[in-house]
Amino acid sequence: MEERRVTVEVNGDTKTAEVEPRLLLAHFLREALGLTGTHIGCDTTNCGACTVLFDGKPIKSCTMFAVQADGHEVTTVEGLSMASELHPVQEGFKEEHGLQCGFCTSGMMMTATALLEENPNPTEEDVRWALSGNLCRCTGYQNIVKSVLWAAEKMRSEGVVRR
Repeated sequence: MEERRVTVEVNGDTKTAEVEPRLLLAHFLREALGLTGTHIGCDTTNCGACTVLFDGKPIKSCTMFAVQADGHEVTTVEGLSMASELHPVQEGFKEEHGLQCGFCTSGMMMTATALLEENPNPTEEDVRWALSGNLCRCTGYQNIVKSVLWAAEKMRSEGVVRR
């Protein structure tokens, strides 16, 4: 199969690679770029572990081809933190114990980040609805929701929206 050149802005850096047209974005991120924070859980969009931001919107990268990302911006969980500072969503998951095994965490964080950029003052119901496409097998979601609400409060108190 003939490879195609794709150029994608990933976490603020321009990346160019030759890929097979059938290569999924999740595999491109993990294998070609070494960004292993994007997890692959189901390959059917059911679990949300592979969620990344695509032009600022959460998408499940296990059902999108890498060639579809050509010319677009992708943010992975590795792109959330800034130098030595955690993103408020990452900090919230730490402070409120929003993870157990950690497999779903990157997808949860990416979905939460998109929610908080769109709605900086979400209710518990808003958070639960936004995360409804992300599955966690370990928790009852309560600490995940608390983590997102913690992050929302921190982001509001800082007066900035950050990615």
